[in-house]
Amino acid sequence: MKRAATGGLVYSTETGRMCPQCREPVAQCQCKAAAAKVPAGDGVARVSRETKGRGGKSVPLVRGLALAPDALNALGKQLRTACGSGGTVRILEALTKQGHRAKRAGG
Repeated sequence: MKRAATGGLVYSTETGRMCPQCREPVAQCQCKAAAAKVPAGDGVARVSRETKGRGGKSVPLVRGLALAPDALNALGKQLRTACGSGGTVRILEALTKQGHRAKRAGG
């Protein structure tokens, strides 16, 4: 059998559970801090429509914003309440009102 590159240590009797990526105790894990950083994005919100995996229904998607996960969730909630049933044009207007650079992507 091929052994994983990250190693197999999951639990230590000294410190308890171990993180498989950074091999530190879970309480001192370096992976959590790296995951909490703001994702890379160019700052331009690209709004497109997609139907993949949604039973043929089209939904608008917003990509390219470099926001923290909690801020991204709050922005998504604001856009859903502002648009009601969706709509690319209304999302573009709402994003530009909030100060984001937004443009249409795709068809």
